[in-house]
Amino acid sequence: MHNGRTTLSKFLIQQLKGSPELSDLAALLIDIAAAVKAISAMTAKGELGDVLGSLETQNVQGEIQKKLDVMSNTAFVNTFALGGLVAGLASEEMDDPIVIEAQDEPGRFLAIFDPLDGSSNIDINVSVGSIFSVLRAPKGRVPEVKDYLLSGREQVAAGYAIYGPSTMLVLTVGKGTHGFTLDREVGNFILTHRDMQIPEDTSEFAINASNERFWEPPVQRYVAECKNGRTDVRGRDFNMRWIASMVADIHRILLRGGVFMYPKDTKDLSKSGRLRLMYEANPMSFVVEQAGGIGSTGRQRILDIQPEEIHQRVPVIIGSRNEVDRIERYHQEYENGSDEQYKSPLFQERSLFAS
Repeated sequence: MHNGRTTLSKFLIQQLKGSPELSDLAALLIDIAAAVKAISAMTAKGELGDVLGSLETQNVQGEIQKKLDVMSNTAFVNTFALGGLVAGLASEEMDDPIVIEAQDEPGRFLAIFDPLDGSSNIDINVSVGSIFSVLRAPKGRVPEVKDYLLSGREQVAAGYAIYGPSTMLVLTVGKGTHGFTLDREVGNFILTHRDMQIPEDTSEFAINASNERFWEPPVQRYVAECKNGRTDVRGRDFNMRWIASMVADIHRILLRGGVFMYPKDTKDLSKSGRLRLMYEANPMSFVVEQAGGIGSTGRQRILDIQPEEIHQRVPVIIGSRNEVDRIERYHQEYENGSDEQYKSPLFQERSLFAS
């Protein structure tokens, strides 16, 4: 899939030309690449760079922060503040969005990001990543929280970086999904995966099976069929993968197909889902749908959700088109009671006194 030595800068100049806004978007994505390179250097040092371990602080999600969470967040904030291309930014690691003071004209964009996805993997040297989303900023005034609460269809760019054996930056500006690999010797991102396409069919799924008892019946049904393989209705065997890093799991799906599920469950009834709509689900759905896949909650396409708050959580089912379609159908059949599957004892309320 190697495509010569097309650099990220050259690629963006080709993709984004014709207006000052598009030129600024290209410059912003190059700034994001600079932050990614800084984080890549930190992750590569590991214990040698004193970046491992946890702090005594929690983020707004109530999660213990890792050192590298905070350092990655700082790298993004400083990059955006110095670049002058964003009017405001919001991060998973910060309680509220912040305004970037403009020296001249305010930036044209708002940046939303998860500086380090999969941070539970940091200390064991397993792949982690960064996720970002870009929206248009309001004109003529300071951005407010409501300005970030746009559906995923309003994104002008989104993507992620994965810090693995090599560092890759995968992004979309609404013209397909493209992957760039960091050439460490020259410090440039080089186009290596042009117009990535997710196969419509797959025999791989990714889910945290330890939560199976908390899943809704449609997800239990789907996973049971996959595990039963060729002996059941699917007629073929499936493999299960789970890295516990959304970036790593989605990257695998982009390269060879699959479906990633972090569905609604009953483990914590105060949360409608596990993953964050603005920082994770929206940008990843934009990337995946531009590569021919689908992002869904099981009941609704993620990109169609109208956000209500900046740290909103949603269920996520994302990946190969035909598998996500099937899981959505199972949810519909469960909701309307049209499938005899849900009338079997397996899906009935149990009681110690049931006859």
